[in-house]
Amino acid sequence: MCVTISYFYRMTNQQRPLHTLVVGGSTNPQRYSYKAIRLLTGYGHPVVSIGLREGEVAGVRIQKDRPRFENIDTVTMYVGPGRQPELYDYILGLQPRRIIFNPGTENTEFEKLARVKGIQTIHHCTLVMLNQGLF
Repeated sequence: MCVTISYFYRMTNQQRPLHTLVVGGSTNPQRYSYKAIRLLTGYGHPVVSIGLREGEVAGVRIQKDRPRFENIDTVTMYVGPGRQPELYDYILGLQPRRIIFNPGTENTEFEKLARVKGIQTIHHCTLVMLNQGLF
């Protein structure tokens, strides 16, 4: 029974595209944000990204500014806690359903602010979540 439910959850979740913001996007193939953009687009999720430098990965434009994106379901963090405070208001203002704190990006202060706004916070790796059907 659990296997069936787990399988159903994974299949349902994989079929529904989730608008995702990659924070800390990079054109460097060695960076996990680069890999995440490629994998997210490969799974059919609409992706937007902000980063320190402009560029493009898998057809996704990485922007330096902070555009007002609409309908963001998931924010996946690839920026360390030291650089996150300047992004708090921006990200919270997008009103995502959840924020994924990838390894090395965990930030209890930001997590508390997000939870107060009703935003789910997750400590996990976006790449693993996608590959295991947990995204």
